Amino acid sequence: MGDEWTVELLVTSWEGTFDERERAVVEGRSAGRTLDEVGATLGLSRERARQIQKEVRKRLVVMADILQDGWQKTARAAGEGMAVSRQTIAAELKMTDHPLVDELLIAAGLDAPRTWAGGLRGWWSTDPTALGRALGRLVESAPFRRDDLRRAASEAGLPPGLPLARLLAHDGSRLASSPDGHWVRRRARGRDAAYLWLLESGRPTRPEELLVPMAATTVAAVKEALRRDDRFRQIRSEGTWVLTEWTHLHASPYATALEAMVAVVTESGPLSRAQLFARVTELHPVTLSRLKQCLVSSLLGETPDGLVDLASRGARPAAEEEPARPDSMAIAGDVLGVRIPVTRDVLRGSGVSVHSWLTWRLGLRHAPMSRVFATAGDHLPITVRRGTGGAQLSSLRRHALELEVGDGCVLAVLLRLDDDTARVGHGCAPAACLGAPSSGLLRKP
Repeated sequence: MGDEWTVELLVTSWEGTFDERERAVVEGRSAGRTLDEVGATLGLSRERARQIQKEVRKRLVVMADILQDGWQKTARAAGEGMAVSRQTIAAELKMTDHPLVDELLIAAGLDAPRTWAGGLRGWWSTDPTALGRALGRLVESAPFRRDDLRRAASEAGLPPGLPLARLLAHDGSRLASSPDGHWVRRRARGRDAAYLWLLESGRPTRPEELLVPMAATTVAAVKEALRRDDRFRQIRSEGTWVLTEWTHLHASPYATALEAMVAVVTESGPLSRAQLFARVTELHPVTLSRLKQCLVSSLLGETPDGLVDLASRGARPAAEEEPARPDSMAIAGDVLGVRIPVTRDVLRGSGVSVHSWLTWRLGLRHAPMSRVFATAGDHLPITVRRGTGGAQLSSLRRHALELEVGDGCVLAVLLRLDDDTARVGHGCAPAACLGAPSSGLLRKP
């Protein structure tokens, strides 16, 4: 048996099959109440409430086994993502979304994804720890502007539709909102807020100007915080602060950190990472993370004794391990799909930053490397680039305009690996399109 109407009998017979107390226990647990809270409401002990829930679950499993062969396998397949909504899994089971679905999913071996806010109610997964790992990657990408939250979440591999606002507002969240409304790390909120403020202002700034964005009380506190963070440098003669990545403010003969790093190794010979980083920052001040990114360049490599040297002198370029695949990317046979959120940057024609799994899967293991995919008609080809600063897709603006998508929509980019061709389509489900009507770019029917 497996017809939709037979499966739906589980829901339609809910009130007739289970008594009021049994329904109250299951519905209370589904609403997020503890066994103690449910028991207190019904005048039951915690243990008795647990027994009732377990008994109801057993009976539901028996009924489901009768009504639909293989429903547990279907449930597990539907819950393979890091976080899948109960509504989505219920649809795969051909059922109306209902609290009893929670009991069936528990029986099938699924669990609520674990986050800093505890289990995520209403969402399920066969790997309940995966969402926590993705949230960790989101934290590592901080700080970022409020408008970049969706992009940062996508790059961290978080699934669309996740209640991010609720998660980030939780007391246990490792991210917090700055006075300017941007997202910063809770334990470094002042310094992260200063970083974003300087990034937006684009100019050397006196510490007095950073009191408000950093929510600091004294200028001395501002200075002390910035001194402890290698993202900031002080121009002592002026008493102002700048970002180390602002290379135009330093008398450096090098255009990029990679250029400086190659020059140092060329002149000095093989160096340890610590020695190399120390010498490069003297010539071209940048952050430690930027220096580490340069090591993926095909120009550099590692000697047998673990030193950094030129690849042209026999050093072996670093072998990158496969990154975790984000939920926004998938591969089936020779077709690789990428979901790209449409942002104002996309509509302006900017290149699109993408997760490094894409370049890894395309064989772009070093920088700089690129792969070109031809598109139909008179469109420019789509280029995927691996640089020392990250991975990027070429502009998708013309595709977005022709598809009439708006800010909040999703583009689906399909890359064929057998013939290096590409196709771009509108990736939103018709009923869930988030395109902003005010943008003037509406979804085609």
